[in-house]
Amino acid sequence: MIVGTAGHIDHGKTALLQALTGARGDRRREERERGITIDLGYAYADLGAEQPCGFIDVPGHERFVHNMLAGASGIDLLLLVVAADDGVMPQTREHLAIAELLGIPQALVAISKIDRVEPARVDEVQRQVSTLLSAGPYAGARQFPVSALRNDGIDALRSALAAEAQRAHERSQAGHFRLAIDRVFSVAGAGVVVTGTAFAGQVCVGDELKLSPSGRTVRVRGLHAQNQKVDQAHAGQRVALNIVGERVTVQQIHRGEWLVAPALHAPVTRLDIQLDLLASETRALRHWSPVHIHLGAHDLTGRVALLQEQSLEPGGSTLAQLVLNAPTHAVHGDRLVLRDQSAQRTIGGGQVLDPFAPARHRRTPERIAQLQALIAGSLESAFPALLEQSHQGLEPWRLERQFNRPASSWTLPAGVLEVTTRQGPRLFNEPAWQVLQNELETSLGQFHEEQPDELGPDRDRLRRYAMPELERPVFVALLESLLGSGRIEASGPWLHQPGHRVRLTEDEERLQAQIWPLLEEGGYDPPWVRDLARALEREESEVRLLLRKLARLGQLQQVVKDLFYPDKTLRSLAAVTMELAKRNGVIATAEFRDQIGIGRKRSIQLLEHLDRIGLTRRVGDLRKIRPDNALATSDVSTTLTTRVTGR
Repeated sequence: MIVGTAGHIDHGKTALLQALTGARGDRRREERERGITIDLGYAYADLGAEQPCGFIDVPGHERFVHNMLAGASGIDLLLLVVAADDGVMPQTREHLAIAELLGIPQALVAISKIDRVEPARVDEVQRQVSTLLSAGPYAGARQFPVSALRNDGIDALRSALAAEAQRAHERSQAGHFRLAIDRVFSVAGAGVVVTGTAFAGQVCVGDELKLSPSGRTVRVRGLHAQNQKVDQAHAGQRVALNIVGERVTVQQIHRGEWLVAPALHAPVTRLDIQLDLLASETRALRHWSPVHIHLGAHDLTGRVALLQEQSLEPGGSTLAQLVLNAPTHAVHGDRLVLRDQSAQRTIGGGQVLDPFAPARHRRTPERIAQLQALIAGSLESAFPALLEQSHQGLEPWRLERQFNRPASSWTLPAGVLEVTTRQGPRLFNEPAWQVLQNELETSLGQFHEEQPDELGPDRDRLRRYAMPELERPVFVALLESLLGSGRIEASGPWLHQPGHRVRLTEDEERLQAQIWPLLEEGGYDPPWVRDLARALEREESEVRLLLRKLARLGQLQQVVKDLFYPDKTLRSLAAVTMELAKRNGVIATAEFRDQIGIGRKRSIQLLEHLDRIGLTRRVGDLRKIRPDNALATSDVSTTLTTRVTGR
């Protein structure tokens, strides 16, 4: 169990912990000289549990609340200290509010300095404290009048802490290891040591971890947990790790960073949260207000984007997005505290719902429904709503990091389909995936109705036409599922419904019959569009339109603008080129020109065309046959269109 103090300055927190543990919390000379705690202090005591309890002594001065917050995250029990002579004071209230916002599950109260007052005053302060706690989660918390100077009540408080330690719920060790760093120092002969509270998982000597958000890789050389040397530590313990890594020094590591398993390293700058504004605030919190955010041991700045309204009244709760000025680490369920822009007062706090918050469409009804589902808690309870509202599917790796739950531990409902995409798997409801398939098939049918003269669109055009909002990896997977089932067919790069073909009109068929002999007779130097139009006494635009239509059907290929070659001619040209390469090892432009008997300019155009379709590759002024080409044995027209369009 980890116990954290709370309370106003000079209410005896440090002296009380020294009486309980025998160890002085103030580590700095200036703290001892001034008699106030400036930074976090640490102590351990054997209260009869299986292992020593850790104590975190926090500063009470309002100027050092940021240090108090660095130690308050991750504690199991709050020890609220109220001096009998002063009673409830401003930092008593603020520290209590912080503890409630952080969700610390249990609390005990120590009424300190009873040696300075009469018994009646002790009773009065106890009533003050009872009233203060009555409206919150610590109502009815046990109170212990104590005097660290005379040792009055210390044994009773120690016994109560021991009983709480026996009853304390052990934190789950499931998930990947993560620790919030609150102290960094160097030990002679050992090197860099970082300490903090382990939030989740387990760590062993020899493990590799990541410093987040910097991303540096470190190895664990040694471990101490709850002030004892160990080979393994786990969630819920105060842990000191001796770490080593390339160019890792004390100066490069700072309080607020995280030490995490590599699978969890994913720095973020936006957090979607459930936001609670303290009832003690005197005015509403407005959209885009600047704030200080305390998460784990990290203190950073940012702005609050309210997602459901433009302002939040005191005591209210809403969904919000924190836009951070620096990257951090977080997972679903992490508690955080917000302070005002000047860091003078605590204004509220909340719970992280999604550390991978989107920058766009953050206020849509679908997104709000997802966030409301995330308030419920576990991955299993939120998963159905997340899946229903996710048009792009859910990425398992993102869920694993969001909830710190390895996929092997999930229990997902029936009917979940895992779709393989080029950027990893996506999860869909099987009926939703079928709806997407039907929509794409229907859209392709509409395209055929609108463009009857075309065989079909290519992939990019179909995506723009049918589903521009769908991410490309998901669209490709969707299309490939339909191609695999035969509901959509591909002719080269062109996609179409089974049985759909581009059909020529009677006039186009007559014109084709006139054009085709001229193209074949031309051999490697077929007539241009203008020459065909002149010879047949037809409009150039009419001839050009027909030739392009025949190209879409795969019967012709366009080498340059207005110059078309029949499929048979291209096969012959490919054979000649292969023979030249076989004889000489390479293809020179002059030899190619002489072999096919046309001019240099046309020869270069044809060679460049062969480069594009993948038969040849240019090497300086020469060309070589590509070893992976398929033109010698496959359909030249299909391969050509596929290469040219990049499909």
